[in-house]
Amino acid sequence: MTSSGQGRRGTTRGPTEGARTLPARYYRDPEIFERENARIQRRRWIAACPAEELAGVGDYQLVKVAGDSLIVVRDGGGAIRAHHNVCRHRGTRMLGADRGRLSGSIQCPYHAWTYGLDGALRRAPHMDGADGFCVDDYPLVGADCATWGGMVWVRLAPRGQSLDEQLGKAAERLAPWDPAAMGTAHTERYDVRANWKLVIQNFSECLHCPVIHPQLQRFSHYLSGDNFPVTASAIGSTMELGEGVETLSTDGRLVGTRIPGLPERLRRKVGYEILLPNLMFCLHPDYVVRYILRAVAPGRTRIRCDWLFRREVLGGPDFSPGRAVDFWHLTNQQDWKVCELSQQGIGSSAYRPGPYSAREDQLWQIDHLLKDLLSSP
Repeated sequence: MTSSGQGRRGTTRGPTEGARTLPARYYRDPEIFERENARIQRRRWIAACPAEELAGVGDYQLVKVAGDSLIVVRDGGGAIRAHHNVCRHRGTRMLGADRGRLSGSIQCPYHAWTYGLDGALRRAPHMDGADGFCVDDYPLVGADCATWGGMVWVRLAPRGQSLDEQLGKAAERLAPWDPAAMGTAHTERYDVRANWKLVIQNFSECLHCPVIHPQLQRFSHYLSGDNFPVTASAIGSTMELGEGVETLSTDGRLVGTRIPGLPERLRRKVGYEILLPNLMFCLHPDYVVRYILRAVAPGRTRIRCDWLFRREVLGGPDFSPGRAVDFWHLTNQQDWKVCELSQQGIGSSAYRPGPYSAREDQLWQIDHLLKDLLSSP
């Protein structure tokens, strides 16, 4: 996707001799896609939606995870909860609008079973004569829910790592920017005809930058920076800003004020973080770009992109995010196009796994990580 951290110095482990890209089935096969849903998307914490969009009681969003629809809602006590969008009576999907505000309850449109925002069944018409029926036995099926970094996270699996354990050292690397203290200045949504892994792989390398992103290459050299060791939960890297460049924008000048307390060592860098499986960040001295991925099909990924600034900057009378938005919207479109071209080429009968260069060690590590996750019991 965006032009981040690969093809640069600071390698952690080079590909073994003969290392090659993944076979086509990893990007096209519905069976592998469903295995990814079962062993990655449904087992891990997933970035669901920005917490700032659930500010009031009853505010909700529908979040799709591996084919399931979740109602993520703020209840009357102020807690954010996640409920499966499935009535306990006859399985009807209850809410259809992607977002909105509920007036204190969730009602099924079929037989009017009614649930509190906490998921408890309050009313079940015509069930008073059913033998042994008790409303306490039929709450909405819930999913684990947590907040971190300004995001609501959900997990379908009833057991597993805590969110803190899953985030690991990536949370420490993101801490200087404090995304939870930021607000959204602008949002773009993209529908990319490419596998979600191609988006992540493209985000993790910059060998394509001189060809695909000349405006980025002008401000940050594609061989600058460092990669962090790939873990089961995160892929991270940095790139250096060129001399006289303050941030990545259309003119290379700051768009907001510098992040308060940002260490000196980070003021001349742009950070790139992937929190597997579906959240990515571009971290600048003055703002953050956040990407929320939804794997829709083997060859389709929906992406929400938010431009985040400190809230005190957003409230300024003369503030405009335009120079940051224009820079990354163009860069995004360039990346999505090449991801789609990759998807098309991998779908050809002529495709064969190709060799990785010595500068593509992070991609090789990502491939092995994903294969390990898919083979886990």
